[in-house]
Amino acid sequence: MSKGTVLTVVGARPQFVKSAVVSRAFSMQGQLTEKIIHTGQHFDDNMSRIFFDELNIPEPVWHLGIGGGSHAQNTGRAMEAIEKIILEEKPEFVLVYGDTDSTLAGALAAAKANVPLAHVEAGLRSFNRVMPEEVNRVLTDHVSTLLFTPSEVATKNLANEGIKGEQVINVGDVMYDAALIFGKIAEQKSSILKSLKLEPKGFVLATLHRKENTDNFSRLNGILAGLGTSERVVVLPLHPRTKNRILESGIVVPKNVMVIDPVGYLDMLMLERNAFMVATDSGGVQKEAYFQGVPCVTLRDETEWVELVELGVNKLVGASAAAIQDALKVSRFPDVALNMYGNGDSSMRIVEAVERSIDRRRASEK
Repeated sequence: MSKGTVLTVVGARPQFVKSAVVSRAFSMQGQLTEKIIHTGQHFDDNMSRIFFDELNIPEPVWHLGIGGGSHAQNTGRAMEAIEKIILEEKPEFVLVYGDTDSTLAGALAAAKANVPLAHVEAGLRSFNRVMPEEVNRVLTDHVSTLLFTPSEVATKNLANEGIKGEQVINVGDVMYDAALIFGKIAEQKSSILKSLKLEPKGFVLATLHRKENTDNFSRLNGILAGLGTSERVVVLPLHPRTKNRILESGIVVPKNVMVIDPVGYLDMLMLERNAFMVATDSGGVQKEAYFQGVPCVTLRDETEWVELVELGVNKLVGASAAAIQDALKVSRFPDVALNMYGNGDSSMRIVEAVERSIDRRRASEK
């Protein structure tokens, strides 16, 4: 007999990947009915539809169509819409991922409705409250019923804020699950290297989307200038907002930078796996580079994945063209283990923990 419904809130590309493997685990367990709410934070086909299609993510029951506004607008509108769904569905749990506006909206709506909340990728901290993502992470963690951390560092961060005990579970990283599951599929289905005429280890893969970089034209110029020093072609799948900022700024994209449209997850896996190096301001891509054994240069002043920097597989360079130039020359990946974020069973452990929590709550209510 079904134990009830879990509402999953997603809205951005990284969340689609994470939810793909957890939804798969829900389906395999068969005890809970998962229903997906898509806020619409990433709404065009390249940023959204392709992920649902190629990762076989269950079709969202609700498409809220909320995106394009300010952080406060997106969060407020999504929170109001999600609250209505929660009151109608009366779920056993609400599940949120990561650190986006959609994450915070789902978290606050669940907390206000007194519905248990599970946060996947809890405990991450950059310790920079200027970042909207940092605010989203902290607030979501402090209203969560179950906190699924990807690492010991994340678990310690929560303990330092007074969040500890059975509610905090280090399950490893669902992104590692995804890399293992979809890596083999990518090898069979992706033709991105051939279509872009790229040789393995003959290019640098770059991503650039954070507001701290795109809305500060000095930083944006420094990053593009640094990428322009690479002796190899730099493949840059360009986020729509970043593209608009480059046009507004008048910054000239260096000739060695190959700007392409955003790609799906399978193509991204193949680009990461075959890159000489990855340069990114994305938290998820930092980890994916590590999973693939590829050196990473992080285009930020700090990272929530500090253990990767300490391990020597990731280097923080900020937006300095000179620092980026130096970092792009280093290609050796240290001889380190690639299982720092679990064994690839994180998604199943999450589903089992949610089921146990529901069982305990129902038993206490008898």
